Amino acid sequence: MTKFPHLKQDFAASLVVFLVALPLCVGVAVASGVPAELGLVTGIVGGLVTGLMRGSSLQVSGPAAGLTVLVFEAVREFGLPALGVLVLATGVLQIAMGALKLGRYFRAISVSVVEGMLAGIGLVLIAGQLYSLIGTKAPESGLAKIAGLPEALVDAFGSTGALASLAVGAGTVAVLVGWKRLPAKVRTVPGPLAAVGLATLAALVLDLPVATVEVHGLLGSIQPPSLDAFGELANVGLLGTIVAFTLIASAESLFSAAAVDRLHDGPRTEYDKELLAQGAGNAVCGALGALPMTAVIVRSAANVQAGARTKASRVLHGVWLLLFAALLPNVLAYIPIPALAGILVHAGAKLVPVRGLVSLWREHRGEALILVVTAVSIVAVSMFEGVLIGLALAIVKTAWEASHIRMEIVDKGAGPVQAYLSGNATFLRLPKILDSLEALPQDRPVELDLSGLHHLDHACRTALENWAERHSDAGTEPVRVTTAA
Repeated sequence: MTKFPHLKQDFAASLVVFLVALPLCVGVAVASGVPAELGLVTGIVGGLVTGLMRGSSLQVSGPAAGLTVLVFEAVREFGLPALGVLVLATGVLQIAMGALKLGRYFRAISVSVVEGMLAGIGLVLIAGQLYSLIGTKAPESGLAKIAGLPEALVDAFGSTGALASLAVGAGTVAVLVGWKRLPAKVRTVPGPLAAVGLATLAALVLDLPVATVEVHGLLGSIQPPSLDAFGELANVGLLGTIVAFTLIASAESLFSAAAVDRLHDGPRTEYDKELLAQGAGNAVCGALGALPMTAVIVRSAANVQAGARTKASRVLHGVWLLLFAALLPNVLAYIPIPALAGILVHAGAKLVPVRGLVSLWREHRGEALILVVTAVSIVAVSMFEGVLIGLALAIVKTAWEASHIRMEIVDKGAGPVQAYLSGNATFLRLPKILDSLEALPQDRPVELDLSGLHHLDHACRTALENWAERHSDAGTEPVRVTTAA
């Protein structure tokens, strides 16, 4: 025991994480449009491969709800055989970024963009899974999912099967919401497991006409990508999806690591090594044709709160997932799909920071606007384009705030008019600068003092030179320009 002083705590925590991870692994796989066992494979790799590596000692990896929408779209567009190629390429890119020590730079990504990304994913996830709650097929685009919901819900009330499915799903969400209010002894069973367990029991006892998980068997579900599938890498759309997978999975994992670090006082995350670990895990998942992985805050928080002290807990949780997948795969066939949809609706709702957005709007309206625009863009267009729009907005906002410019005009009534510019003169502030200069009297000489500028970009320099020429052409003395020495 001296060699493993925390084995007791880590063993207990690993069981809790396993019980939290099991329904989530299956739910994410089903929602992604792939065999349920592939979710378990990603969870196993997250424990046994990523879990053994250095980076963030208490963070737990597996298939994430945040990638569900992107994976579903990729499988629909490129087919299941291409999924392995996508995930393998994502892993290789993450390994390269970790080796080049780029992990720390993910901390520079605007928090509003990441929260907006997660909120957009959450909204699309909720909209899509509400269709699964009533046992019907969801439309393809995010806007169509939201627009079609009222009609789908009205139609559901005319079908016995849809009502049964809705009851199971709504009951699952109700259990998840109310679980934290129950006594501590009851809450030793993780909420997701209790919700799925009760839904499964209700469906069996009442013989409800609801769809259940299809079981293919662990070995039957694993499909390593064929050589033909690698030919898809010539597809520009596939390459764009790989970049989206890489950026989103990496950002989610490293932001999760920062959040987990705040939950415990143990060793801090080594970001570049964590990115290497995530890359290695995704490379293995890709080679097995499984789902992509990220660090998952729900499992990671459960791990810390259950008393985990070392990475042994997350490795052991992978062992328990492997034993379950190998010995009890047929248990999955009893799980109602609307129950898994309920879990993902609940998970999606947690991704939408409603309370945080209200306080953010009061304190930093620009950041709140970036969050909302990113989320809406993801729903209206797509994941990749939505994130790019959010990043572009964040860069423009930062550039705007960095372009502080102050202009002071001194006019003594006689002699030259003096104009002093200080701060950062960039193209973003050019209209303001030119408006002030063009308002100066045309029949008076001007002295333009630029010595107080810290930065003068090319666009501003050219515009100021053109203005000086125009002012001098009006028949007054040439504009005298003073620059910093």
